[in-house]
Amino acid sequence: MVSTPTRNPAAAPAATKPPAAKAPAPGAAPGPQSVARRVQGWYRGFWSALEGTGKSRNGSTYYLILGSTLALTAIGIMMVLSASSVEAIAAGESPYTAALKQGMFAGIGLFGMFLLSRVNVAWLKRGAWIAIIVAFVLLALVLLVGRSALGNQNWIDVGPFTFQPSEAAKLALALWMATVLDRKAKLLSQAKHALIPVVLPGAAGVIGLILMGNDLGTAMIVMMITAAALFFAGVRLYLFGIAGVVLAAGTAVLAITSPNRVCRILSWTGQTCADGSDLNYQSTNGLYGLASGGWFGVGLGQSRQKYSWIPEAHNDFIFAIIGEELGLVGTLVVLVLFGILGTAIYRVVVAQKDMFHRVLAGTIMVWLLGQATVNMAVVTGLAPVVGIPLPFISYGGSALLMSLCAIGVVLSLARAQMAPGLQPKRLFRFGPAGLAASLRKRTAARTAAANTAKPAKPAKPGNPGNPGKPGAGPAARAATARKAAAGTTLAGAPAAGPPTARTPAPSNPARKRK
Repeated sequence: MVSTPTRNPAAAPAATKPPAAKAPAPGAAPGPQSVARRVQGWYRGFWSALEGTGKSRNGSTYYLILGSTLALTAIGIMMVLSASSVEAIAAGESPYTAALKQGMFAGIGLFGMFLLSRVNVAWLKRGAWIAIIVAFVLLALVLLVGRSALGNQNWIDVGPFTFQPSEAAKLALALWMATVLDRKAKLLSQAKHALIPVVLPGAAGVIGLILMGNDLGTAMIVMMITAAALFFAGVRLYLFGIAGVVLAAGTAVLAITSPNRVCRILSWTGQTCADGSDLNYQSTNGLYGLASGGWFGVGLGQSRQKYSWIPEAHNDFIFAIIGEELGLVGTLVVLVLFGILGTAIYRVVVAQKDMFHRVLAGTIMVWLLGQATVNMAVVTGLAPVVGIPLPFISYGGSALLMSLCAIGVVLSLARAQMAPGLQPKRLFRFGPAGLAASLRKRTAARTAAANTAKPAKPAKPGNPGNPGKPGAGPAARAATARKAAAGTTLAGAPAAGPPTARTPAPSNPARKRK
């Protein structure tokens, strides 16, 4: 008898064990990879402890987005009041005019944010094409009947208010690009499907109409939104290199062909324009305001630069007024709030498995944070003067309204990640199918409640089955059914049985009862 060879269980793993990584020397400094792993582990552990994991998520991301947005909006209304009051009094108006308008648009925007946060984002797909068509129509209408201010033609007068269609076009374009890229998800590896129709003619048409209104700053933000949508959709990276070269060449051409833009760039570099003007005037006085603010500022409402040293101080350069009145601490609070907002939205983006949701949330994140970064860079002198408002803070009803609506879309995605018992309830379901389902559920609930409340009729004594026929109880009915089954077949013919079994006579429908 030949015995089979056996393996030593202790020696087998030793032969297949991979070589262990060398531990760093006790006195050696940790490498960049180990530091990155530690930071990544700390980040994951922090968010796991803060938010929870799996179905036990407590919704901290949702409330961080909501809280930071509300805080930035409140700071914006307060600073608009402080920065605009002096110029309003000089113009013979109430010092609360701009703040009341900003507060009114904030109320409308918060209501829109609340509605969108309770709606399933998938319903927005159905209106994506309508939204982008309306955006094109409004942008074209600006060029025909729009109002021009400070060299830009961006506004349409609607009664006592003005509306800026380019702000609405940002949200419409983000929604439309997410819808189209989601439908073409399997074809995005090909350059033609990645660029058409998202870049050409979609984004390129929007950018062209905005540039025709001489608004280079808004066009730059739309370019960032387009790049973000393609990035989060997983488009090949070499396309971004080609697009970067094309955009750099286009920006250089636009700058050279415009004397105003050339003068801004020269002023930013410290040179003098050909006509001797200084278009970097706002940025210079903004730096004076930030420098005079110190650590804690000169006090709320005590700014000196808002006395016409910074024209339109409550618009694009409101960050300089924050630094002057609230000091470095105030500017850091704003930066931290934007950091919290960006981090929380990023948590929503990375958790999305559906491309439509991921592209839409990522595009909104880049839109808001990118615009805030450019605005702060301009105020602090890190970039040439470009007219871009600070989201949630700068004066402007259209920008505030669209920014809050965009946050509402992100809140809807964040709400879906929460544990079912912790999710804020929906207002109602939109669409014909959802409305019909809600009505059916309501009708069924009312019927069940009515049947439960209706008392049952008592049965007569001696007749437990049918009150109208004595002796026709359950036992009697069962016996009758057994007799009928024994006397007839399934086809109705008489069954073979004992001679005493009688088949009932068939009924004659022609015979009338007298």
